[in-house]
Amino acid sequence: MAAWADAGATGSTLLYLLKQVELAVRSDLDEITRPAGLTALQYTALTVLDQHPDLTSAHLARHSFVTAQSMADMVTVLLDRGWVERRRDPTDRRRLVIELTVSGRRLLARLRPRVEAVQLRMLTSLSPDEAGELRRLLELCREGLRGPP
Repeated sequence: MAAWADAGATGSTLLYLLKQVELAVRSDLDEITRPAGLTALQYTALTVLDQHPDLTSAHLARHSFVTAQSMADMVTVLLDRGWVERRRDPTDRRRLVIELTVSGRRLLARLRPRVEAVQLRMLTSLSPDEAGELRRLLELCREGLRGPP
């Protein structure tokens, strides 16, 4: 076992620390999104669509870290609120893709400054170089978890 793997012997494990950060961010996101009638998970799905337009519901679920069934329910809510629309993919008429509407883009634009403020607050104790290194290391961790267990 690598020396760094036994972090629990000297304090919080990395997994526990990551979970604490995730819960704190989630709490702040809930406070920001709730007044707009949106959940943090719905906000995540909208931001994924903003970055990757024309995803199927299954692909959106994978990118948003929820199950396909949860995403199906979420898409129904987002459709009903007019934040997304579903249409046939012009390159493959068998596929239904989801995209943001103008209303969905406006909602993201309205919430984005407050969400960015949460990120800035989270990184306030880090230098720009440290923040960049944190991003790089977290991306490596994500890659490590993509393979088989």
